[in-house]
Amino acid sequence: MNNTTFAGNKKVGKNILTHLDKYLVQHFTHRIPSYIETYHLTMLTLVWSGLIIIFSYYAQYNIHWLWICSMMILLQYLTDLFDGAVGRQRNTGLIKWGYYMDHYLDYVFLCSLLIGYGFIVPENFSYMFFFILAVFGAFMVNSYLSFAATNQFRISYFGIGPTEIRFVFIIINTLIIVFGKTYLAQALPFALTIAWVGLNIVVFKTQKELWIMDMKHKEKQN
Repeated sequence: MNNTTFAGNKKVGKNILTHLDKYLVQHFTHRIPSYIETYHLTMLTLVWSGLIIIFSYYAQYNIHWLWICSMMILLQYLTDLFDGAVGRQRNTGLIKWGYYMDHYLDYVFLCSLLIGYGFIVPENFSYMFFFILAVFGAFMVNSYLSFAATNQFRISYFGIGPTEIRFVFIIINTLIIVFGKTYLAQALPFALTIAWVGLNIVVFKTQKELWIMDMKHKEKQN
């Protein structure tokens, strides 16, 4: 497979905030200084992830540190949004490297968020983050397996993609600061249940599409 057939840099599907993503890319990509390369933006996720863990640790003593965590989430959104846009504009050629590192670091970023919340919620609820990681990780696995089978890369489901998830985390942080962390702990089982139901729907639809593709290919061979 060469760069002309590899479609990992071409996402399919639309999410609620697609227009925001496109607006920012269109109006600000050319303003990024030439000394900041696409791989710099990609690797900055490690910085944001580490800082989220540090600031979340301090948030267990002063909940207002979560404002800084929210800022790190916003910065990760921007660097993740612009790394691919800069690469395409400057024709860096880092298509497969970008696909691999970008999405591996998305998983690292998710882990940092869950580790951070583990510092904040009551200890008897901390086990819930294992199940949340399992469910969100399963969404990622579904995307990558589906891409391997179809060469169509989809990371948005039901209009919700990485952009929306980041803003959800920012909203969660704000609610924790305003109303207290007890409400987050109580909401975790409901959020996990909704995510689990959504995952099963996505997996069912994906396997059905792949089944149909296989049957069509079989008919062509006969």
